[in-house]
Amino acid sequence: MNDVKPILAIETSEKLCSTCVYFSKDKYYEANAVLKNSHAEILFDLIDFVITKSKVEPKDFNSVAVSAGPGSFTGLRIGMSAAKGIALAASLPIIPVPSFEALALQLKDTLPIDSEFCIANKVNSDEVYYAKFKLTADSYIFAESLRILKNNELKDKIANALVFGNAAAVADEPNVNIFAPHASYVAEWAKQFGDERRTKDFDFIEPDYLKNFIIKDRKNVK
Repeated sequence: MNDVKPILAIETSEKLCSTCVYFSKDKYYEANAVLKNSHAEILFDLIDFVITKSKVEPKDFNSVAVSAGPGSFTGLRIGMSAAKGIALAASLPIIPVPSFEALALQLKDTLPIDSEFCIANKVNSDEVYYAKFKLTADSYIFAESLRILKNNELKDKIANALVFGNAAAVADEPNVNIFAPHASYVAEWAKQFGDERRTKDFDFIEPDYLKNFIIKDRKNVK
């Protein structure tokens, strides 16, 4: 991937709203906010902030990297819509980035080589998104593939395991505040692994929900 032009990165898969103009691991401009249900209100302010600080014109980006899920239905749609709008206006490709893998890449910078850990984020009150990773000298591998588990299944899966994510509380783990990657790692994942995902075929780019979005009928209550 072109190392000269920076990547504009967006993360909205969970309550972290994060944007970044990313040149390298040693040079980037990032803005983060943790405010529940606020992505639609603050995302473009954060994008404008990092673009202004970096003094990069949108047309001069290499690509737009966006966290593609799994995660919040609403958050993912907001992030993907923003990425498509910016990319279309500036004639840039989009790189959809798997959220859990970007977080695994971030954790690689804090955990020892050969560490195994799980990431578990809530789907709803009864289910969680789950994957298990093992760190290698160069990167990470899946120890268990990404899937949806019931809460009781998660407890069995993560016995005596290191767990990150907002569902870690299900197993009384302390790492509930590490639940989504910063946008700088969304960009780093795109830089390292995203070439095959680069596309301008925006009509076919969709978030990875893993689970169908179901709208329940609400009965009128008198």
